[in-house]
Amino acid sequence: MNFKDVLIVDDSATSRMIIKRCFDIAGFHDLRYHEAEDGLKAISKLDERSVDLVVTDLKMPKMDGNTFLKKLRLREEGKAMPVIIISSMGNDVLESQFLEAGVMAIIRKPLSPSKLLEVLGEPNGQ
Repeated sequence: MNFKDVLIVDDSATSRMIIKRCFDIAGFHDLRYHEAEDGLKAISKLDERSVDLVVTDLKMPKMDGNTFLKKLRLREEGKAMPVIIISSMGNDVLESQFLEAGVMAIIRKPLSPSKLLEVLGEPNGQ
């Protein structure tokens, strides 16, 4: 998968830093990261710029990941946007609903570079 702009949506600054570090360790270099601490701010970021991949948590204040995903899918550019959910919430029914809604993958925390590689494959030309 080829992407350059990644939107990371998580209310924890530490989690956002870990996600970026995992991308780097996995070999995805030269990415441009855009960060938001909740779904509401993520929508605002998407109003400002387009991205190639969204990585989001589910449990966040103001607008949770589920609501954010629904709003993202209503946008023209968001209909086919690749989305990875990274969450500590483990719920098989909820996970299957997200996958049916077109989510690329649900990764349970803690995230690791190897889990990213399982989902995204090896970096192409990076």
